[in-house]
Amino acid sequence: MCTNYAAARRDRLFKQFGVEPPESAWRDEVYKDYPAPIIRRQADAARADVATFGIVPRKHIPSGVRVFDTMNARAETVGEKRSFSGAWKKQQLCLIPCEAFYEPDYETGKAVRWRIGMADGSSFAIAGLWREWAEEGGKAFSFTMLTVNAAEHPLMSRFHKPGDEKRSVVIVPRNEYDGWLSSRTMDEARSFLNLFPANLMHAEPFPAPPRPAKVAEAQPNRGSPKA
Repeated sequence: MCTNYAAARRDRLFKQFGVEPPESAWRDEVYKDYPAPIIRRQADAARADVATFGIVPRKHIPSGVRVFDTMNARAETVGEKRSFSGAWKKQQLCLIPCEAFYEPDYETGKAVRWRIGMADGSSFAIAGLWREWAEEGGKAFSFTMLTVNAAEHPLMSRFHKPGDEKRSVVIVPRNEYDGWLSSRTMDEARSFLNLFPANLMHAEPFPAPPRPAKVAEAQPNRGSPKA
């Protein structure tokens, strides 16, 4: 499971993904219910919007219902689970632009946070689903990351607690962005849900920075002056 990641910088959305950055702000570090950019297809073009991490935001969970997490959707059951099935069957597919994502490694006997990204340092995209919500002031979007079993993956099998199933987010190769967003059937979309080659990835221990107290304090992600 991935519950924390580094969103792509604003300057890289156009340079590496070919979309204009949305006006709304997002943080570098994204957690549950934080806003972050997604790329989805509208008509015949891709566009970027800011959406909430977790396809059912906490504020949309009915009163009296126990809070549950929807940051990740298992590829094997995405069409069956109530939280995800509607978006999956409607093919509301998105790309989640990232600089890195984070997972716990227990090889030392305790949880150590690792940063996982591309070997060449480039931004990349995780396969996701999006959903639209009617909110005061207009419509809003939310999203989830799709995951697959990673028991046989040389890198991703190293993470999570001993005894837990090994899972990995689905990293979409750059040359498959259009194909993923343009999928017309569930079978076609499933053909993109694969593990990414370990030799093209890089991972290292990376201590967590202090976590911001309030999402509302987010400042615009302006990115680095150099991509």
